[in-house]
Amino acid sequence: MELRERVNQALKQAMRDKATSRLATLRLINAAIKDQEIAGRGADEAKPVGNAEIMAILAKMTKQRNESVRAYEEGGRLDLAERERNEIKVIEEFLPRQLSEQEVNAAIDKAITDVNATSIRDMGKIMGKLKERHAGQMDFGAVGPVVKARLG
Repeated sequence: MELRERVNQALKQAMRDKATSRLATLRLINAAIKDQEIAGRGADEAKPVGNAEIMAILAKMTKQRNESVRAYEEGGRLDLAERERNEIKVIEEFLPRQLSEQEVNAAIDKAITDVNATSIRDMGKIMGKLKERHAGQMDFGAVGPVVKARLG
């Protein structure tokens, strides 16, 4: 089943269950997907957003909410931090399983081998290969410094 279809099914189920907070989060996901479609419109017709783009949107939404959780906790607003955590749980239902540290290291090693990386100049190729294979499965902000350390 397509990712967008899964989101729509979950939205309908949340409406039936009268799960208001879950419904609000699912509507935010749908709005973000529609915004991406609108932004992608050119002179031609709108091109539907694929699973890879949707996973990138969901990963971005999760990252934003994690940053909000930290800010709310620092500001002593634990109620708002908890609401953000609940939104993260709903969003993560549609993302693939996150890789463990060992799996991330193995993926980095394989990408380095696949692109025959020898220096830091090859970092872009490695990151591209990792994003192609493991979109939504790892935090690329945390992976970047690990790749840099391996090459440097």
